[in-house]
Amino acid sequence: MKLTKQLLFILSLLVFSIISCGKNEGGTSMFTDNFDRAAMLTDWADLIIIPSYESYLNTLNKLADSKDQFIAETNESNLILLREAYINSYKSWQHVAMFEIGKAEQITLRNYTNIYPTDTTLINQNISTQEYNLTLPSNFDSQGFPAMDYLLYGVAQTDQEILAKLQNTNYQNYIDDIVTRIKSLTEEVYADWTQGYRETFISNSGSSATASVDKMVNDFLFHYERFVRSGKVGIPTGVFSGNPISNSVEAPYSNIYSKALFIEASTAIRDFFNGNSFDGIQQGLSLSAYLNYVKSQNETAEVTNRVLDQWDVVDQKLADISDSFKDQIENDFIKLRLLYDEMQLAVIILKVDMMQALNIQVDYVDADGD
Repeated sequence: MKLTKQLLFILSLLVFSIISCGKNEGGTSMFTDNFDRAAMLTDWADLIIIPSYESYLNTLNKLADSKDQFIAETNESNLILLREAYINSYKSWQHVAMFEIGKAEQITLRNYTNIYPTDTTLINQNISTQEYNLTLPSNFDSQGFPAMDYLLYGVAQTDQEILAKLQNTNYQNYIDDIVTRIKSLTEEVYADWTQGYRETFISNSGSSATASVDKMVNDFLFHYERFVRSGKVGIPTGVFSGNPISNSVEAPYSNIYSKALFIEASTAIRDFFNGNSFDGIQQGLSLSAYLNYVKSQNETAEVTNRVLDQWDVVDQKLADISDSFKDQIENDFIKLRLLYDEMQLAVIILKVDMMQALNIQVDYVDADGD
């Protein structure tokens, strides 16, 4: 079954390459496309991206407050509050993770926020020596939410033992540094969006590879393919290594949030595709609207409903999976493999049919070998 899907993917890419050649010598599209890209970019910025960052930053402010309270008085009730603030921020992160553009791209926000599995050996070394620089790429996997998951849930077996460890000043310093860094980097990105980048983003409304729509669509696609399909499901289930790696799931130490984080990411992706505002009240111009416009103008194949229908199938597979992806892998990983297969079919529709319909070139190479 998997061979058939891989074959389908390869054939689809070949078709995409052939169709992509259907341009004039100047490199412009041969079909009509007068869709209002600037209006779509405005809706993306004002209805989705900036409000998502505002909400995320609010959760980080609460996380910082909970961290300060925990350090001031390290007890069980404050540990519970800190854990709640941690998972709320982690869920909120899923709604901005795909927007690796502008300042977020410049400072590689994702790398400092959510690289997993976290390196517990390096974390313990940093804590022990108190000699570390979290700005260095060598510390990507010793910080962010995955490191918080380990520190709040994985440094010992019981909550009482965890509290005993977290009484240590070195541990408290590290938690302080991690939370402060996540928050400061996010503040930098949010400030950039609200102090000039929004206008730059919207004004760059052309159809070149460096235009905002082309870059954002590629970021959206890359995020879904690499960080949701592969990162959350494919790599832990051994799609690329041959053997399941249960500790490679997201949030393995708390061990109860991997499915919830997946759902948040999936919701954010679907809302962006459909143009649903962050507050759920409005619907702006979107990829689905763009695809429907192109279909009506140029009699191209139906894409929007195929994407949405395939995501419904993904949801159906997800319903049979445990709240803990780690437990699911250790007990019956085939269900997650089947989830991955359905996500892969969604990738084919997005990467081939959507990109061809919108005349946007894929600007990255996925190195997963699929």
